Amino acid sequence: MQFVRRNIRNLRIGVYAPHGEVRVAAPLRLDERTVRNFVISRFGWIVRKRAELERRHQGRQRQFTSGETHYYRGHALALVVAEAPGATQVEVTGDGLLKMSVPPGLDGAARAEVLAIWYRRQLRAELTTLVTQWEPRLGIEVAEIRVRQMKTRWGSCNARARRIWLNLDLIKRPPRCLEYVVVHELVHFFERRHNRRFHGFMDELLPDWRDCRRELNRFSVID
Repeated sequence: MQFVRRNIRNLRIGVYAPHGEVRVAAPLRLDERTVRNFVISRFGWIVRKRAELERRHQGRQRQFTSGETHYYRGHALALVVAEAPGATQVEVTGDGLLKMSVPPGLDGAARAEVLAIWYRRQLRAELTTLVTQWEPRLGIEVAEIRVRQMKTRWGSCNARARRIWLNLDLIKRPPRCLEYVVVHELVHFFERRHNRRFHGFMDELLPDWRDCRRELNRFSVID
């Protein structure tokens, strides 16, 4: 975030392309607490604007052709697309490539769906492992895990139904961030609000959770 003080009457905040940089301009007379509270109050708007910028950027840039950069578990991978008869296939190689084999003539939208299906499969596998690890630690049993594309949240839960939803884009982020969101949602089984009790649970279970949250905040959605 870029912050400056100017000889102006009102606080101003903007989100700018291409990377969603947040810029805040504050009057000279205004104290830091007021500025900070203003930025916090606009956090939802900031997230939505950054998401809009990212969607527009991806719409212009992503054609799912060789040479593009795509993300998986926190790593930037170079996409290599090969057209070949038969079933579609996606794999990550040790030399930093994301290889996709697709039938000839498949357009960008269809290739995007191929990658999304692969992402979903990978995320579900990781979620199964994580939830299995955390259930006995918390003394709970999760009834259902769902994955979906979310615009403004990394995850959500229904504590009564013991169900959690996770954002598909989490598979693109570092594994520690995925674990943070899983634990975050599971803690909501015990405490609905983000209050002192909730933070106490998080501090005990995942002491570096604030670092993980800051890392996720660099991207376009946040819980």
